[in-house]
Amino acid sequence: MTILTFTLVLLGGAFLAGLLGSLTGLGGGVVIIPLLTLGFHTDIRYAIGTALIAAIATSSGSASAYVKEGITNIRLGMFLEIATTTGAVAGALLAVYMPTNAVAIIFGVVLIISGFLSFRPKHSNLETGNHSQLAQQLRLNGNYPTSDGHVNYKVRHVPGGYLMMTVAGVLSGLLGIGSGALKVLAMDNMMRVPFKVSTTTSNFMIGVTAAASAVVYLQRGYIDPGLCLPVVLGVLAGALGGTKILAHAKTKWLRIIFGVVITLLALQMIYNGITGKL
Repeated sequence: MTILTFTLVLLGGAFLAGLLGSLTGLGGGVVIIPLLTLGFHTDIRYAIGTALIAAIATSSGSASAYVKEGITNIRLGMFLEIATTTGAVAGALLAVYMPTNAVAIIFGVVLIISGFLSFRPKHSNLETGNHSQLAQQLRLNGNYPTSDGHVNYKVRHVPGGYLMMTVAGVLSGLLGIGSGALKVLAMDNMMRVPFKVSTTTSNFMIGVTAAASAVVYLQRGYIDPGLCLPVVLGVLAGALGGTKILAHAKTKWLRIIFGVVITLLALQMIYNGITGKL
């Protein structure tokens, strides 16, 4: 394969990764890492470093548009970023000393969890039921625009969501996937934030979390500019395209298709990790 062919294929794969990452809030790493490791036989640490740079591009491309549209809960995102950033640094330090096959197996397990979560029904999580006093004190409650006007919602279970965000940060640094699955799970299922708000706030947070992890990979020499350039361009284009689709998209079929694809990729990653091919 020539360098030009390699770059074009990688650019196309990165575009799809950015599109899916933007639409689901899971980040582009869930596609980029299997693409590089399984498709191009890249060392998984270099793939993770590239995915972290791509995650920054995804977040930068989509988060700015979501913030402008008024969907993202910026205050909630900034609060939870304290947890994800500290976890991300710890995970990145752990990753550079862990065997690559172990990282591949963990990555596959996390992908399966992400696929399972894609099938779970999402809740409207409107302003009903018990409210969190801590969320009220921190002013984490908010609203978001819909076709019927602004809808208010209340954030709940703040300590549990904060703890899950710390775990998400560790996985982000360890696996380079942004851990959007856990971020969306924490906000949507535990903190009872509406799905569109949790997805867009996850995108807003992923860039900061990835940047904290990327510093460690950069210092260790696991970030290759030749891989990062086409991936960042493709992911950024895909992320910007995703922002135009999400506002009008029905996410049911998107989650199902995405869940099936990444589950198949996960099984392949686990198999290669167990057999020592990665």
